Amino acid sequence: MNIKSAFFFSFLFLSLHTFSQNISYASLLIPENLKEGANAVIRSNEVTVTLSAINKMEVKTKRVITVLNGKGNKHTDAYVHYDDNVKIKTLEVIVFNAFGKEIKKIKKNDFKDVSAVPGGTLYSDSRVKYLEYTPITYPYTVQFISEIETENTAFIYSFRPIEDYSVSVEKSNYTLNYNPENPIRKKEINFDGIDLKKEESNGRIFYEVKNLDVIEAEDYSPPFSELVPKVMFASKKFNLEGVQTEVEDWSSFGSWMYNDLLKQAYDLEEGTITKIQNLVKNEQNDIDKAKKIYQYVQDKVRYISVQVGIGGWKPFNASEVDRLGYGDCKALTNYTMSLLKAVGIESNYAIVYAGKSQRNIQHDFAAMQGNHAILTIPNGDENIWLECTSQKVPFGFIGDFTDDRDVLVVTPNGGEIKHTKKYKTEENLQLITAVCQLSNQGDIDVSLKETSKGIQYNSKYRLETETQRDLDVSYKERWSYINNITINKMDIINDKDAIAFNEHIDFNALGYSKVIGNRMLVNINVLNRNRYVPDRYRNRKLSFKIKRGFKDIDEVEIKLPDAYKLEAFPEGKTIENKFGSYKTEILKKSENTLVYKRIFTINDGEFLKEDYANYRSFYKEVAKLDNAKMALIKK
Repeated sequence: MNIKSAFFFSFLFLSLHTFSQNISYASLLIPENLKEGANAVIRSNEVTVTLSAINKMEVKTKRVITVLNGKGNKHTDAYVHYDDNVKIKTLEVIVFNAFGKEIKKIKKNDFKDVSAVPGGTLYSDSRVKYLEYTPITYPYTVQFISEIETENTAFIYSFRPIEDYSVSVEKSNYTLNYNPENPIRKKEINFDGIDLKKEESNGRIFYEVKNLDVIEAEDYSPPFSELVPKVMFASKKFNLEGVQTEVEDWSSFGSWMYNDLLKQAYDLEEGTITKIQNLVKNEQNDIDKAKKIYQYVQDKVRYISVQVGIGGWKPFNASEVDRLGYGDCKALTNYTMSLLKAVGIESNYAIVYAGKSQRNIQHDFAAMQGNHAILTIPNGDENIWLECTSQKVPFGFIGDFTDDRDVLVVTPNGGEIKHTKKYKTEENLQLITAVCQLSNQGDIDVSLKETSKGIQYNSKYRLETETQRDLDVSYKERWSYINNITINKMDIINDKDAIAFNEHIDFNALGYSKVIGNRMLVNINVLNRNRYVPDRYRNRKLSFKIKRGFKDIDEVEIKLPDAYKLEAFPEGKTIENKFGSYKTEILKKSENTLVYKRIFTINDGEFLKEDYANYRSFYKEVAKLDNAKMALIKK
């Protein structure tokens, strides 16, 4: 040990002794491997869940976390949710400096207390108390102690030792105490290679892990929930705001949902039923009827979050939505289902984890899961999936919010796990045809037609409701590599029947081409130039996943200026690999006209971390080829 280190340790222990500090909280005691790449370190996390009755659960937490830098502040997680059915018995935070000296103590009444739902929520009794603390120096340590009590036992806290990227774990343990007469089911996930201590006895389950290094966020990595260790728990019998049930599998779980949460919500008035029956009486088949009803719902109601009902799981009655004209995802899904039921069309309520991460419902573990409701209509070998909260998306289109994942479908006969639509690479199509006229001064006039389908439609259809000014900005951002653009025409057609977004754009740009002496250099890819290159990782640790493939097909006619002739142009190029393909072709249509053809395809799939460098190289090569230029010379 050098003199500087010896002095520092002497000062540390003198300080600890002088101020009666907690030596175990001193940041210098954190093992070096846990600090590497970490913004925060969980020193200790102790969670004790006591399920003493079908309608009584207590959760005690004592977490000690050292924040190493500003990015780690968000990981203190010093908050507690509560409502009319969740009572906070204890809530306290003590803040320590780098040496373990106590510098601040925050009691329950000093926590910020706010609504726990977004501003778009109509009303809710859900609230959250959270710590608002601005650190003076780093590192610092937060000791968080809480105790809550609730009658809702449907949601048993999971054991989740790793809480986020760039957070390491020194020690984390979990204890579940329960009545042996109410058996507990559990599922262990992602514990391979982890030293897991586990103890089980009649009425008690205990888990503990130590010394878990950080997981660093990397582009294209699998969803965080698929990477981290976790133990899920569920009791055979549970209570949800006074509604008690017994569940062992998804079939019985779905039966409970149907009979106790949904069945009584199908209560349309006779006048509404008659109205809907008259609405579709001239339609030839059930799909056309369903389309008309879906459009009726989109025209009549709007989405607004309503965090009430049985734990936020029971929808408003269909009659209430019909009367009020609004509802949340549960209510609007149930309302659409009720309208379809009124004309004899079968449809089923479905629970999903919504979001771009494509998180699955755990198909082999029946428990309260999911964060969103959608609707499905059986249609032969396939299902039609409906997003009932949107007033814009076409019938049968769900996009990247709920695509390609396992969901729970609730039927009168019980619950089933089904998979939502996966948009194949060929379906995620963008077609561009255009005519470009170059001037003798290097300016360019463009007339473009573009059609987008599949997930590429998903990224475009919202343009339909943009103002002309916002559209102008959007298109200039799309072609931001072209300077001095003036948009002259913007025609948009959202073809909901074909689920295709059609754009007809005319623009001109001054000085598009570079004139040097008697030559003009022209970038031949005018309209779909890839400039994206994935980030580089010198030592990538995670496998990578391309969630959604796509295919771009471009055919652009380029008319040369009168005073110039073609001197040289790049050769066509073809690249094919496991990640996709790239092909360009340049045809000479006449002395003054070229046709530039380009097909760029990216395949979805899961790949080894060792493949990432080649994937990045593929994108780098595409970016380089997309920047290729042709040379014109004055006649």
